[in-house]
Amino acid sequence: MAEDSDDKTEEPTGKRLEDARKKGQIARSRELNTLLMLMVSATLLLMLGAQMGRDLLAIMKYNFSLERVVIMDPATTLIFLKRSVVDALLLVAPFIGVLLVSAFVGPLSMGGWNFSWEALEFNIGKLDPISGIPRLFGIKGVIELIKAIIKVTLIFIIAYLLFKMYLPEFVHLSDEPVDQAIFHALKIIAWGFLWLSASLLVVATIDVPYQLWSHSKELKMTKQEIRDESKESEGSPELKGRIRRMQMEMAQGRMMAEVPKADVIVTNPTHFAVALKYDPGKSSAPKVTAKGIDLIAAEIRNLAIGAKVPLVASPPLARALYYSTELEQEIPKGLFIAVAQVLAYIFQLKTAKEQGWNAPLPPQEIPIPKEYRK
Repeated sequence: MAEDSDDKTEEPTGKRLEDARKKGQIARSRELNTLLMLMVSATLLLMLGAQMGRDLLAIMKYNFSLERVVIMDPATTLIFLKRSVVDALLLVAPFIGVLLVSAFVGPLSMGGWNFSWEALEFNIGKLDPISGIPRLFGIKGVIELIKAIIKVTLIFIIAYLLFKMYLPEFVHLSDEPVDQAIFHALKIIAWGFLWLSASLLVVATIDVPYQLWSHSKELKMTKQEIRDESKESEGSPELKGRIRRMQMEMAQGRMMAEVPKADVIVTNPTHFAVALKYDPGKSSAPKVTAKGIDLIAAEIRNLAIGAKVPLVASPPLARALYYSTELEQEIPKGLFIAVAQVLAYIFQLKTAKEQGWNAPLPPQEIPIPKEYRK
């Protein structure tokens, strides 16, 4: 029993997943986010770096070539400063915009969009350094340490290889014109940045599956938790049983209300009772409006006698109707002939009472197909 209660072996329920999302507990990989932002930054530098460099250089040249009159006038200087700041912001705005988009792509690709007020609530327990010690030396802390070591190692190796590869070009930068040397250096830096960023792909490839697995493991439930959640959401077995009894009583009450409206009650005559109602304008065949056995059958008979609804004793037909037809359903075609004989007898009985004739004898042998005999 202890193993059944304590081991989290069951997949999380929909309620558990929804509660976790409300608390902000969704799968996230910081390594994936870092990789995407660095790769996007490096790619943008390679694509737009040269143009951005030329535009920034033009802004610098423009500000360093101001006339003395402008420099000596604070009001005019402020105007030029504002213009330079606006030009610089417009220049880097697309770069920043793409970076902001990439910052959202990583989290959305794993756990989707999620905003949680509970995650923003202040929790003083998170500031307790003692409570954070187990997390630091736990399995997550060890994994984070391993990831950090891998990242440092990869970056060191890639940086060393890049240094060896681009060293000759760096050495000869001094032989190039200033403008050309600046752009050449920016190109080398951009490619080096791209390769260093790409080195984190290895870490992200390992971290994403781990984070998904870790998140799923944290949300797994014990069998006892599933049972407790089921009780909370659906109610205890006692409550559900009481609700079912109330529903049955209400259904039985509605059924009994239909007995006085029936055309005939077919009985066993003591164990079964089935009420039939035929309205040619509303249905193509008679319907079962009430049925029951033993005590319910007795109650149906008593209500029928009180409402002067005729009773016809036919044990085979009563059992066949009880087992083959649900409430408010039309009788099956196989019982049409048998029920037609009963309804014909009821019609003759009513006519005899109205005309003062002798009451006809009830049908003695009512044919019941073999498949309906119970």
